[in-house]
Amino acid sequence: MFRRTFVALTAAATLMGGVAFAGPKDIVDTAAGAGTFGTLVAAVEAAELVDTLKSEGPFTVFAPTDEAFAALPEGTVDELLKPENKEQLVAILTYHVVPGKVMSGDLSGTQDVATVQGSNVTIDTSSGVTINEAAVTTADIEASNGVIHVIDKVILPEG
Repeated sequence: MFRRTFVALTAAATLMGGVAFAGPKDIVDTAAGAGTFGTLVAAVEAAELVDTLKSEGPFTVFAPTDEAFAALPEGTVDELLKPENKEQLVAILTYHVVPGKVMSGDLSGTQDVATVQGSNVTIDTSSGVTINEAAVTTADIEASNGVIHVIDKVILPEG
């Protein structure tokens, strides 16, 4: 009986491309696997937010690309990744996260939305989708615990 069940499960896995038990990846693994968010993933690790962003959520993450981080003034990323600047890094990263799963189709007009950091961001759909001054370049990348929207700039909280 056990052998027959094992053979049946193996056959099912083979027919499904070997992913019979694999579900969608969480936000962190999705970002890490994309290849364009190395700086973001390093920052999430430095800020000790990996476990949070791997938790059940759901979360909406406005994810700056490596190019977006590279556009910051020289030395900014290196400074933020230092342990003594962890609080500031956490504030910046959580400013890119909104509680809940917000798909692009859920948006219209201009809305102020509260972030996990505590401040609001302005989402505007009048000419493409922007969050504050950053443009969403790719929307609706689904993860097991939320959604990622790729943005072209790092957004910074006031103050």
